[in-house]
Amino acid sequence: MEKDDWASATTAELWRLYDEVTTVLSRRMIAEKAKLEERLRRIEGTAGAPNAERARRPYPPVLPKYRNPKDPSETWSGRGKQPRWLKAQLRAGKKLTDLLINRPSGQSRRRTG
Repeated sequence: MEKDDWASATTAELWRLYDEVTTVLSRRMIAEKAKLEERLRRIEGTAGAPNAERARRPYPPVLPKYRNPKDPSETWSGRGKQPRWLKAQLRAGKKLTDLLINRPSGQSRRRTG
Protein backbone atom coordinates (compact mmCIF):
# COMPACT_ATOMS: atom_id res chain seq x y z
CA MET A 1 0.00 0.00 0.00
CA GLU A 2 1.12 3.47 -0.77
CA LYS A 3 1.19 6.24 1.82
CA ASP A 4 -1.75 7.96 0.11
CA ASP A 5 -3.80 4.73 0.39
CA TRP A 6 -3.45 4.79 4.18
CA ALA A 7 -4.55 8.39 4.40
CA SER A 8 -7.62 7.84 2.15
CA ALA A 9 -8.76 4.58 3.82
CA THR A 10 -11.78 4.70 6.10
CA THR A 11 -11.58 3.86 9.77
CA ALA A 12 -13.52 0.64 9.19
CA GLU A 13 -11.09 -0.45 6.46
CA LEU A 14 -8.10 0.29 8.70
CA TRP A 15 -9.63 -1.72 11.58
CA ARG A 16 -10.29 -4.65 9.24
CA LEU A 17 -6.69 -4.48 8.05
CA TYR A 18 -5.49 -4.27 11.68
CA ASP A 19 -7.52 -7.40 12.59
CA GLU A 20 -6.08 -9.32 9.63
CA VAL A 21 -2.52 -8.33 10.49
CA THR A 22 -2.87 -9.27 14.18
CA THR A 23 -4.40 -12.64 13.23
CA VAL A 24 -1.56 -13.47 10.84
CA LEU A 25 1.07 -12.25 13.31
CA SER A 26 -0.46 -14.29 16.12
CA ARG A 27 -0.39 -17.50 14.03
CA ARG A 28 3.20 -16.89 12.95
CA MET A 29 4.35 -16.15 16.50
CA ILE A 30 2.76 -19.38 17.79
CA ALA A 31 4.43 -21.39 15.01
CA GLU A 32 7.81 -19.73 15.64
CA LYS A 33 7.52 -20.35 19.38
CA ALA A 34 6.81 -24.05 18.79
CA LYS A 35 9.86 -24.32 16.50
CA LEU A 36 12.10 -22.62 19.05
CA GLU A 37 10.85 -24.79 21.92
CA GLU A 38 11.49 -27.95 19.88
CA ARG A 39 14.97 -26.71 19.00
CA LEU A 40 15.68 -25.99 22.67
CA ARG A 41 14.55 -29.49 23.65
CA ARG A 42 16.90 -30.98 21.05
CA ILE A 43 19.79 -28.83 22.25
CA GLU A 44 19.19 -29.88 25.85
CA GLY A 45 19.03 -33.51 24.77
CA THR A 46 15.55 -34.07 26.14
CA ALA A 47 13.61 -34.46 22.88
CA GLY A 48 12.24 -37.84 24.03
CA ALA A 49 11.48 -36.83 27.64
CA PRO A 50 10.53 -33.17 28.08
CA ASN A 51 10.89 -32.98 31.89
CA ALA A 52 13.57 -35.58 32.59
CA GLU A 53 16.43 -34.44 34.85
CA ARG A 54 19.97 -35.61 34.35
CA ALA A 55 21.67 -37.33 37.26
CA ARG A 56 24.41 -35.34 38.95
CA ARG A 57 27.94 -36.50 38.58
CA PRO A 58 29.10 -38.20 41.80
CA TYR A 59 31.81 -36.26 43.60
CA PRO A 60 34.28 -38.09 45.82
CA PRO A 61 34.26 -37.18 49.51
CA VAL A 62 37.00 -34.75 50.47
CA LEU A 63 38.97 -35.05 53.69
CA PRO A 64 39.15 -31.98 55.93
CA LYS A 65 42.31 -29.94 55.54
CA TYR A 66 42.00 -27.43 58.40
CA ARG A 67 40.94 -27.89 62.04
CA ASN A 68 39.77 -25.39 64.66
CA PRO A 69 42.28 -25.58 67.54
CA LYS A 70 39.61 -24.45 70.04
CA ASP A 71 37.06 -27.05 68.91
CA PRO A 72 38.67 -29.98 67.05
CA SER A 73 35.27 -31.20 65.83
CA GLU A 74 35.09 -28.15 63.53
CA THR A 75 36.96 -28.74 60.29
CA TRP A 76 37.09 -27.28 56.78
CA SER A 77 38.14 -28.97 53.55
CA GLY A 78 39.39 -25.76 51.94
CA ARG A 79 36.45 -25.65 49.52
CA GLY A 80 33.63 -23.15 49.52
CA LYS A 81 33.20 -20.24 51.90
CA GLN A 82 35.50 -20.03 54.87
CA PRO A 83 33.71 -20.94 58.11
CA ARG A 84 33.31 -18.34 60.85
CA TRP A 85 35.75 -20.04 63.19
CA LEU A 86 38.44 -19.89 60.47
CA LYS A 87 37.83 -16.22 59.78
CA ALA A 88 38.08 -15.48 63.51
CA GLN A 89 41.38 -17.37 63.74
CA LEU A 90 42.78 -15.47 60.74
CA ARG A 91 41.71 -12.14 62.26
CA ALA A 92 43.42 -13.15 65.48
CA GLY A 93 46.72 -13.39 63.60
CA LYS A 94 46.95 -17.11 62.78
CA LYS A 95 47.86 -18.30 59.29
CA LEU A 96 46.20 -21.05 57.29
CA THR A 97 49.33 -23.15 57.64
CA ASP A 98 48.92 -22.98 61.45
CA LEU A 99 45.50 -24.63 61.14
CA LEU A 100 46.50 -27.46 58.80
CA ILE A 101 45.69 -30.97 59.95
CA ASN A 102 48.87 -33.04 60.31
CA ARG A 103 48.59 -36.34 58.48
CA PRO A 104 51.00 -39.22 58.21
CA SER A 105 52.93 -38.93 54.95
CA GLY A 106 51.33 -42.09 53.49
CA GLN A 107 47.74 -40.92 53.84
CA SER A 108 46.27 -39.23 50.79
CA ARG A 109 44.17 -36.08 51.03
CA ARG A 110 41.27 -37.52 49.10
CA ARG A 111 39.41 -40.74 49.71
CA THR A 112 38.74 -42.90 46.69
CA GLY A 113 35.54 -44.78 46.79
